Amino acid sequence: MQTRLAPEFAGTPDGALADAILRRCVHCGFCTATCPTYQVLGDELDGPRGRIYLIKQMLEGAPVTRATQQHLDRCLTCRNCETTCPSGVAYGHLLDIGRKVAEQRVPRPWPERALRWLLREGLTSPLFAPALRLGQWLRPWLPAALRAKVPARQQPGAWPTAAHTRRVLLLAGCVQPAMAPNINTATARVLDAAGVQTIVAPKAGCCGALRLHLNDQLGALAEMRANIDAWWPFIEPTDGSAPVQAIVINASGCGVMVKDYAHQLRHDPAYAAKAERVSALARDVSELLPELLPAWQQRLGPQGLPAGVPRQLAYHPPCTLQHGMRLRGGVEQALRTLGFEVQLPTESHLCCGSAGTYSVLQPHLADTLRARKLQHLHAAGAPQAIVSANIGCITHLQAGTALPVHHWVEVVDQALRAAVNPT
Repeated sequence: MQTRLAPEFAGTPDGALADAILRRCVHCGFCTATCPTYQVLGDELDGPRGRIYLIKQMLEGAPVTRATQQHLDRCLTCRNCETTCPSGVAYGHLLDIGRKVAEQRVPRPWPERALRWLLREGLTSPLFAPALRLGQWLRPWLPAALRAKVPARQQPGAWPTAAHTRRVLLLAGCVQPAMAPNINTATARVLDAAGVQTIVAPKAGCCGALRLHLNDQLGALAEMRANIDAWWPFIEPTDGSAPVQAIVINASGCGVMVKDYAHQLRHDPAYAAKAERVSALARDVSELLPELLPAWQQRLGPQGLPAGVPRQLAYHPPCTLQHGMRLRGGVEQALRTLGFEVQLPTESHLCCGSAGTYSVLQPHLADTLRARKLQHLHAAGAPQAIVSANIGCITHLQAGTALPVHHWVEVVDQALRAAVNPT
């Protein structure tokens, strides 16, 4: 695709990156066939190819309209199009640039600005946890639409106390410790069962994805730098202790962001090298499965899965895992090795509609995609539970089904604990 950037973008870092990405696009349309919003809305401008043209026009100096902004807003950032694209178009990075330009040119109505501010500041605030606890206490009396956004209170279980030679950092996340605390403690326990100690850096917080996707780029970069500062004493310890072997992330939406720190901070002279190191150390917990599985199998013993553990599972691979990080097949294969019967639903490549704050900002599209996803998940055998790998997907799906929805590490943790303490 040929481009002629407007003078204000020519020669800038964003302009140079966007120009390189745009020139890779051959407007073949393969991406359109796998775009969830295009499948629902049937509008070319609500598919990747159409949005690429809109961004190209903006960068070439065309007026930016409210309609342009809305078409970009409706993108889930699922990056399914990147998986499909034969030309390797980095659509996600291009969309970040396009959304930033649209945000600067088109004033949003005040209700939208207020909601985005609330999501941006509220979900990353220390006040989120007590506010959620209040919501959980009031949950039975909340309106149905609001009740669906408030997960039931969860008992997290104990954090393991054993020290091991092998140590990893765990990103606790911003909303996960309050919404689903058992995911982090279960992760620490299953790692402990394989002789790996899990450490949470006290000052690490939100990965930055939430602010970045709400067009607060400066705030997102500040959160990335804060995390690097919090992790660095464990990566390059000065007290004589061994450095951690990895930064483990159990929310794939955060994982794809941390792996992108090197890109996001590439122009920051103080943080570029450190960000590159952090991105190289970042691992989704599923990437550790080859070294964890033998210990788990030994713990389960020849009898395999204990009674009472749900065996029939429908697996929803999050978009950030299969398209963002290009990690496919590992979770299903590992669960089957442990004795679970795992089914992938039809259209497993499509987004469930969660997409971070998307389910709040675009509820109609999000609910439509969730209903479609759940229909396929329910039809995947006769599942006793649905498992996934991202807190957003888990809470979004759970709001639409009576089947329990868990992180896959939680069912592994349940099996390992039952093997040690059979009832």
